[in-house]
Amino acid sequence: MKIVDLSKPIAYNKKDPWFMRVKIKHKSHRASKWLIRVLGLPFRLFPKNFEGWADDCIQKMGVHATTHMDAPWHYSPTVGDAPAKTIDQIPLEWCFGEGLVIDMSHKLDDEEIMLEEVKCFIDDHDLVVKEGMIVLFRTGRDKYIGQSDYHKHGVGVSAAVTEWLIDLGIKVMGIDAWGWDLPLPHLIERAKETNDPDLFWNAHLVGQRKEYCHMEQMVNLGSLPLSGFKVAAFPLKIVGASAGPARVVAIIE
Repeated sequence: MKIVDLSKPIAYNKKDPWFMRVKIKHKSHRASKWLIRVLGLPFRLFPKNFEGWADDCIQKMGVHATTHMDAPWHYSPTVGDAPAKTIDQIPLEWCFGEGLVIDMSHKLDDEEIMLEEVKCFIDDHDLVVKEGMIVLFRTGRDKYIGQSDYHKHGVGVSAAVTEWLIDLGIKVMGIDAWGWDLPLPHLIERAKETNDPDLFWNAHLVGQRKEYCHMEQMVNLGSLPLSGFKVAAFPLKIVGASAGPARVVAIIE
């Protein structure tokens, strides 16, 4: 069995834009000795070989700042007439299943992934989309992780593709780019040029009508076969949250 890590490292990077920056405080082994002393244990009673334990504190990390799963609540407070699920309400059954990779790494930045080309890719490679699968879009944009312009590079999944997959029984999808839709800086520029307010987050907003989750900022999708593997994608159980950082892995038997 081979396990492939599909999650980016969680670490401070000064090149990250402010809305992605993570701050972690690492505490030394020695610092914990003073905590135990404050709790009432005299130094003379410490175990002789005890150096203390290391500890760490995440001081700042947005739930969308690293590899994460977006909950339906992120897209809208409701799905149809029902309240949208927050990340702690996502059924665990959604988070483990057969994986499928759709390789769109040939596409240029700011291009949408269209339904017809997804169908052609699936047919050309004799793939089958089955209910309960976790479908991953490889774009190759994980190569920009750690760079200051990471969020400006990307290929967006179209609303038509998103809705089509949901209709086939797909509850969880993922991409190795900063976002699921086209890059936000690109959409802002297009909106200014066209005066069109309807350009934004069209694939996200499918979630107003149909329930699904997607994962963003994945890595290593190029290390996977197109099919024949499983994906485990369990987000942190943060009550009431719009997303959860996730350690996503592929399992290849």
